[in-house]
Amino acid sequence: MTTPLTARQPTAVPTPPTGWPIGSYATYAEAQRAVDHLADRDFPVQDVTIVGVDPMVVERVTARLTWGRVLAGGAASGAWFGLFVGLLLGVFGSGPLPVAIVAGLVTGVVFGTTFAAVGYASVRGRRDFASTTQLVAGRYDVLCEPRTAEKGRDLLAELALAAPPSP
Repeated sequence: MTTPLTARQPTAVPTPPTGWPIGSYATYAEAQRAVDHLADRDFPVQDVTIVGVDPMVVERVTARLTWGRVLAGGAASGAWFGLFVGLLLGVFGSGPLPVAIVAGLVTGVVFGTTFAAVGYASVRGRRDFASTTQLVAGRYDVLCEPRTAEKGRDLLAELALAAPPSP
């Protein structure tokens, strides 16, 4: 049985999108707003596709890495994992729960700190920063199947006329 959220079935091989362009937007939020506008007007949105054009990989630097920050992060990460393992051993093992939790926590901190130090030392200062990476598009086109493209274009023109001018 098909639900409304799974109307389109994924294909085994990626295929390029089809349809006629009915709108082009600088951000994904604007393209999403346009499709939401179409949905609010009872437009058959199953005919619509949002396509990110001119993809870019954007890496945003979030912090400078120092030995202190690396070791603290490794200790914290190891502590969480050690706490989890200690709880499992305490609940399902034969020993007392507090001993298992403390042993798991201490072991996790030691291993987490060690692995973080080895990893940071191996890059030898070539990457002294932390970052996040995103795949973004230069613009977002809204495509529509030819049978409903004209009506979609008209509805999006209404949205553009109703929208306040951007600064």
